[in-house]
Amino acid sequence: MLHRSLAGERSMVGRCAGIQSLVTWVVRTVPNPAERGEEGEHLLAARQAAVAFADIVGYSILMATEERRTHERWMALLRTVIQPLTAVHCGRVVDLRGDGVLAEFATAADGLRWALDLQRAMRDRNQAPGETPAIALRIGLHLGEVLAEERNIFGDAVNIAARLQEQAQPGGIALSQPVLDGAAEVAAGAARDLGLLELKNISRPIRIHAIDTYAQRVALPLPRPPAHALPSIAVLPLHNLGGEKGDDYFAEGVVEDIVVSLAGLRELFVIARASTLAFRGAQPDPRQLGRALGVRYLLTGSLRRQGRQLRIAIQLCETQTGGMLWGDRITAETEDLFEVQDRITRRVVAGIAPNVRSAELARALRQRPESFTAYDHMLKALAGINSLCREIFEEARDHLAQAMAEDPDFAMPIAWAARWHSLRVGQGWSPDPAEDARTAAALAQRAIELDPQNALALATYGHLRSYLLHDCASGRPYLDRALEACPNSATAWVLSGANLAYLGRGAEAVRHAEQGIQLSPFDQGRAYHYSFLAIAHYANGSYEESLTWARRSVGENPFYTSVRRSVIVALAGLGRIEEARQEAARLLELEPDFRLGPYERVRLPYEQAALRRRCMEHLRAAGLPD
Repeated sequence: MLHRSLAGERSMVGRCAGIQSLVTWVVRTVPNPAERGEEGEHLLAARQAAVAFADIVGYSILMATEERRTHERWMALLRTVIQPLTAVHCGRVVDLRGDGVLAEFATAADGLRWALDLQRAMRDRNQAPGETPAIALRIGLHLGEVLAEERNIFGDAVNIAARLQEQAQPGGIALSQPVLDGAAEVAAGAARDLGLLELKNISRPIRIHAIDTYAQRVALPLPRPPAHALPSIAVLPLHNLGGEKGDDYFAEGVVEDIVVSLAGLRELFVIARASTLAFRGAQPDPRQLGRALGVRYLLTGSLRRQGRQLRIAIQLCETQTGGMLWGDRITAETEDLFEVQDRITRRVVAGIAPNVRSAELARALRQRPESFTAYDHMLKALAGINSLCREIFEEARDHLAQAMAEDPDFAMPIAWAARWHSLRVGQGWSPDPAEDARTAAALAQRAIELDPQNALALATYGHLRSYLLHDCASGRPYLDRALEACPNSATAWVLSGANLAYLGRGAEAVRHAEQGIQLSPFDQGRAYHYSFLAIAHYANGSYEESLTWARRSVGENPFYTSVRRSVIVALAGLGRIEEARQEAARLLELEPDFRLGPYERVRLPYEQAALRRRCMEHLRAAGLPD
């Protein structure tokens, strides 16, 4: 086979413009004697290079479930996509593995263009008919000095690139600061700062940036639940066939009650609705989504609304084979929607959990409102609450107010209104946090009075008592009741983890927060979920883990000031005081009135005395004002 160095290729073809140069498959071999010095040592040359490491997401799971097709698909992608693109961008494939590729480029700009084009090409291939199983890549890109021989490269830059790809989203790119500095025009403002992160076996923290433009449509393979586990299911938003954008919220939200009812059953493991929203509008292979969400069953369907009439098509698929177990077509008036939802719920439960007792099913079915208008407003509010846009978030309150006015005895919009006020405080958008806290607590209590099994209201009230009212002990029973009422509530598990952290029960806190994230891996509110896991790790004394999750939360929502404090205390706990001071300065830019005295008296969440002292010591070490 023909092997040429990158420098040699450039000298022959300049910038490779218009040349389809040959990129060879290079494997690690022992150099022959001609490639050694007089004493038999390798001849290594040092040079600056952009090093890219692309790795298949969930390779072992793909091979375990569809070994032959995965191998054939990957080999075809290497031949028809990766090799040609590497040639176009004047690079060379240095090493080829079963689950990834190591490539080298002369400049950061060449390497980033290759990474962007490769992810676009992978996205297009995955969406093409018959291209299964879907293969997603994570790409890490670093610019630094490498030690090179004809057939390989070595050095710290290679190790950093390999670790960077672990920080990328499926279908995304993680790049170091030197790459961004050298390819700012190529990045075109798409990179978001993840901060300084510790990478395994790398001696110094690396500032990492992420480009994940194409990540949202890429499914992340997760391990399939063991054979003895509970039947697991995900319910996708109904596909809106009406064509009216104004009905999108309705098609997404109409499954909310189905999810709530199924989640209330202990015999089922149900993925949160907020996580399945990541796949709205898409029609992927059920097997792909089964790997992505880690479920055995998938409920999908479509909705067409014409005036007051609804046409719903629904089907239940088994994700291992992709086969359809059950389907139904339903035509109903909007006034009969709730009966339709209950009918679908009973059919699904009968199909995948035959041992569910009828009494449990009756208990799980939610209390239905008398007014369809109230329900319609609640669905619109949910669309706004899930948005990270402040303007849309604020509009959600108006819809909730209208829903409560239409049907004062309907518990769900009242519970969501309590959650809205709580999120408003946590997001830092509240002009009067104390008043919002009181309002949230009153609303949550009202929702619990109307529906004592409302998990959202119970979890929200327990969190409010813990965090905003500083009474963790009295908040604990409400969180326990929330988990008892709905064992599959991601929100209840995450908020329960926060409460345990405040009480100093760090190990339990981590387990609860991780369970919540597992139940809703694609949650639109994952910035909050990550922040509570960071708090749990801090309470457990795991500062590096705390910093990792706090950084991820900042990456999801850089304006969430609460998690900025988690970054500061984790850095101080690791002894990285100068970095903690830099983060403190960023916190003060976002929250210029922040002072340690009022924070300790009013907002410091930890109840355990030792944790309170430790947290305040770490905040003071960062130089925050008293």
